[in-house]
Parts: sequence; C-alpha cells; structure tokens
Amino acid sequence: MAGKFCVTITECRSDEDKATLGFVVANAAVGSDKETMVFLSADGVWAVVKGEMEKVSVGAPFAPLAELVGKFTANGGKILVCSPCMKKRGITDDMLVDGAAAAGGAALVEWLSQGSPCVGY
Repeated sequence: MAGKFCVTITECRSDEDKATLGFVVANAAVGSDKETMVFLSADGVWAVVKGEMEKVSVGAPFAPLAELVGKFTANGGKILVCSPCMKKRGITDDMLVDGAAAAGGAALVEWLSQGSPCVGY
C-alpha cells in the first residue's frame, strides 16, 4: 500500500541512538514503498551535517549514521532540516549533505496534513 510516512528526529549529538534508530525506521519505510520524509529539528539537525554524521556509530547491529543517511537518500527519501534550528547552531545550507534541504515548520505541517503518520525520535 502506497502512502506517506514521516520520521522526526530531535537528537543526534545528545543521543546518537535516536538519530540512528530514526534513520533505521525511515529506511524501513522507504523500503516499504512509502513516500518518506525525515524532519530534523533541535539537536537532530547535526545528523546531516558533513563531517558530523560520520562521527555517529552506535555499533552492531546498527550501521553507521552516514551509511543510513546515504541509503535513505539514494532510495528516494526526503530530508528536511529545521532552518531556525540550523541558524541557532551556525549551520549553513552548504554544510548539509546532498539530499537534505533547509525548511521551516510549515513544511512539516503540510506533509502531516496530507494524512501522513509520524514517529518521533
């Protein structure tokens, strides 16, 4: 069954497990033919910053975060990053990995208003 799915992630540096598990679930959704969007906010924005996501690896049986993010975008997943959260942390658009884009909360509201279920980490 086709449809949309959303994963929100609010932690990365502060809790690497949450960033990792969020992308594990996002990959499962993409693999189940769901149009999937990950929305990163607060500390979660670090999950797609070049040079930062490579530092996150919680160990077996989970793949490193960089691998999970790469797989997600390669399979058509969409990543939106809270622009005010980026600004607060001094993160600019050019610091984000390919496939991630800055967006405001209105983009999340629009996605969810189309009937998408959402899980948060």
